[in-house]
Amino acid sequence: MSGNAAAVLEKPAFRKIDWLKRDIAVERRDDGTIVLKSRIPLQPYARHIPAYLAKWAKQAPERIWLAQRGGPGRHWRKLSYAEAKATIDALTQGLLDLKLEPGRPVAILSGNSLEHALMTQAAMQARHPAAPVSPAYSLMSQDHAKLKYLFGLIKPAVVMVQDGPTFEKALKALDLEGVTVVHVARPCEGIRSIAFADLAATPVTKDVEQSIAKITPDTVGKLLFTSGSTGIPKAVINTQQMMCANAAMMMQVRPRQAGAIPPVVLDWMPWNHTMGGNAAFNPVLVDGGTLYIDEGRPMPGMFEESIRNLREVSPTYYANVPAGYAALAAAMEKDDALCRSFFKNLSLMAYGGARLPDDLYERMQALAVKTTGERIVFFTGWGSTETAPTATATYWNTERVGLIGLPFPGVELKMVPCASQYELRLRGINVTPGYYNQPELTKKMFDEEGFYCIGDAGVFVDPDDPVKGIIFAGRVVEDFKLTTGTFVHVGSLRTDAIAATTPVVHDALVAGQDRPFIGLLAWPNLHACRQIVGHAEATYEDVVRHPEVIACFRRGLEAHNSACGGSSSLSIARAMLMVEPPSIDGNELTDKGYINQRAGLERRSALVERLYADRPDEDVIILNQPLSPRRVAT
Repeated sequence: MSGNAAAVLEKPAFRKIDWLKRDIAVERRDDGTIVLKSRIPLQPYARHIPAYLAKWAKQAPERIWLAQRGGPGRHWRKLSYAEAKATIDALTQGLLDLKLEPGRPVAILSGNSLEHALMTQAAMQARHPAAPVSPAYSLMSQDHAKLKYLFGLIKPAVVMVQDGPTFEKALKALDLEGVTVVHVARPCEGIRSIAFADLAATPVTKDVEQSIAKITPDTVGKLLFTSGSTGIPKAVINTQQMMCANAAMMMQVRPRQAGAIPPVVLDWMPWNHTMGGNAAFNPVLVDGGTLYIDEGRPMPGMFEESIRNLREVSPTYYANVPAGYAALAAAMEKDDALCRSFFKNLSLMAYGGARLPDDLYERMQALAVKTTGERIVFFTGWGSTETAPTATATYWNTERVGLIGLPFPGVELKMVPCASQYELRLRGINVTPGYYNQPELTKKMFDEEGFYCIGDAGVFVDPDDPVKGIIFAGRVVEDFKLTTGTFVHVGSLRTDAIAATTPVVHDALVAGQDRPFIGLLAWPNLHACRQIVGHAEATYEDVVRHPEVIACFRRGLEAHNSACGGSSSLSIARAMLMVEPPSIDGNELTDKGYINQRAGLERRSALVERLYADRPDEDVIILNQPLSPRRVAT
């Protein structure tokens, strides 16, 4: 037996999951296009999301549905299914009593909260789309331009704020003529509003039941805004059928085992984004589980709250971004009790937002084996706000990270040749009918066969065996050609460059459109750079000028170039460190923290010109040349 074979045999087994069989039909066309779809039909699902709330309020009335810390002691505030249903029905009646124009949205300016969840369900029962808006557009923006644009686009009838004074500037930036404002904690001075508690005390009549009975699969349940990673956010129509079908898809590929406890999930992902509001929230409700709202974040100084929660909550399913897993692994490597709590009931770990580094995968598996004797499968999927959101996933035991998997039952994946990759397109019952109040953009969404053009690229793990899955290869809309005709795949290059320059670089812009070589504009990771320089209060200006930071950045870039063998489509010829963080008002930074490459390069065009100057200044790092003492840009 070879050493590699023995090593494979010695690895502990994965904790058991009854995965759906990978039975994929592969259609190969003469033009090189490939269409994949599961031969297994999608399982039945309810007509609308409120049906699941009614189901569990009847079948498991005392079971906890939602929990959130609150009050002076930060204890868990818990809502059972029966309590939630009663409150949601009262809120529904309150909305119906307002005699709102049919179909006008209910906008929610709030982070994740019990009230946010209750109002969302009430809006759906009253047949008004719930439209959660990123708190960043209210609280981080100075001009509120995106908030005003979105309000003008959807024209809500109601807007709910968690706390009036907190959202005062945002509210006063909006035209609230004909809009009912609802406040949860405190009213906003100078703005007439209704208390959430008063609305939730409305006596319920038969009107609520009649309203729910009128919900159809095509009724618009939510308007979810795109992140704006490639432009201004768009309002994506999410029908009841889209959301119910997508939850059914996710549950069909990894069904709950007989006798297993109902799902227990601790999650921080914002509900204004499709991953938090649909992928995390809906399956818990559909399967009668419990969702604990995590107010921690995978950021320095904020993850401690998540750690505290994980000491008390043992999830059956856990999802996070790679940065969150890195912080969790570091904490668990020093805390066996935390390990035991985390892995106690865990069957699956999911990641998204970026590729999970291989070393982090191994660290998490080592902790799982040490604690349970078993490995835990890492699961990931792929999709967008327009697909409700997940269209493909890795529904099998795999040790490989970076995959986007295979299509769910009910989804067709079309792969159109594009240079050395495939442009990915989707068709299925989970795909949106279009953008709200934007018919021209809706027309451009679909190709001649009705496939949604998502703008992403992918390649097969094994072109001769598609069932092994697909690897994400970046955004087609971000890719470009050098003047040499060489095609540059920005998504994968950006990810590789950031990984190579860890921990110095937090994110980056890849330049080179119609240029002779690739350039990189990089934002430093302030927390990590402070550790490198040994100064906890160091500013951006301080760290980017420090010799150790510069040297570490350069070493990473050179290692990256060496690993790619000097290929002009992958090698970075020049780079700069930037002082000014990405701007949300400048459309460089999306609400979920992603970088808009196009907007960033346009906004920093002066820096791009310096990268490509015939005689670059001392701030430009020229690879494979001696480093000058100062390399910084603003």
